[in-house]
Amino acid sequence: MNLDPNQLTDYARTFVKVLIDYSPKLIAAFLILFAGLYTIRLINRFIRSMMIKRDLDPTLTKFLSDILLWVLRVLLFITFISNLGIETSSFVAILGAMGLAVGLSLQGSLSNFAGGMLIILFKPFKVGHTIEAQGVVGTVSEIQIFVTKLINANNQTIFVPNGSLSNGTIINYSLQGFRRADLTIAISYDTDIKKAKDIITTVLNNNPKILKTPIAEVSVKNLTDNAIQLAVRPWANNEDFGAIFSDTLENCKLAFDAAGIVVQPYAKEFSKI
Repeated sequence: MNLDPNQLTDYARTFVKVLIDYSPKLIAAFLILFAGLYTIRLINRFIRSMMIKRDLDPTLTKFLSDILLWVLRVLLFITFISNLGIETSSFVAILGAMGLAVGLSLQGSLSNFAGGMLIILFKPFKVGHTIEAQGVVGTVSEIQIFVTKLINANNQTIFVPNGSLSNGTIINYSLQGFRRADLTIAISYDTDIKKAKDIITTVLNNNPKILKTPIAEVSVKNLTDNAIQLAVRPWANNEDFGAIFSDTLENCKLAFDAAGIVVQPYAKEFSKI
């Protein structure tokens, strides 16, 4: 196929004319793009620093700043293509349809997302708190947008979906700063109850990790066929809870042995959290 040199010249002239006519829009659009990206970065840094100064939760700060960043980027992109002369109404309609389709396909994830927002905003627990929820117990190591990460006593990592977590019952063992241990010690009917209670009270008073306020309680809990069950309820700070749980049982047994009091077997097992 032979091309006419005159036609090539006409094509070149037309291309140059279109390029010259279109170049102001092209230059303006790219100027808006680069200036917009720089401005968005400054706005994002400013908003993030303001939230940090107001002591907002770090997870909430990161999440809100990321949302703002992407919203501004989408608006900038629409402005950019609009300045290029591309019709944006159909583009916005396509984005809306895509958003609807993604939303319908990710209903469970959106539920977890909403749950994460509720947890971050209302703060039923924080990182470092020990909680019980959805049948698991652990220390909160990270609050993410879709899941909350717990570390249990066996150093296992548990991921709990935020949707079910925010809609269920949450027991926060760390919120008050101290806890009560509920122990049961069984003694025979031949034992002097007052003497046994005095021994337990002395054991509790001699343990520096047990709080003086609230006062530890020692009382008769139940009378079974073969034993008197005593309820022992000492209070301790969260970091000392496991220690006083074990120490109280051990020291009471040693004190009872020294006093000649026999500890009866107790069938029900109490676990410490």
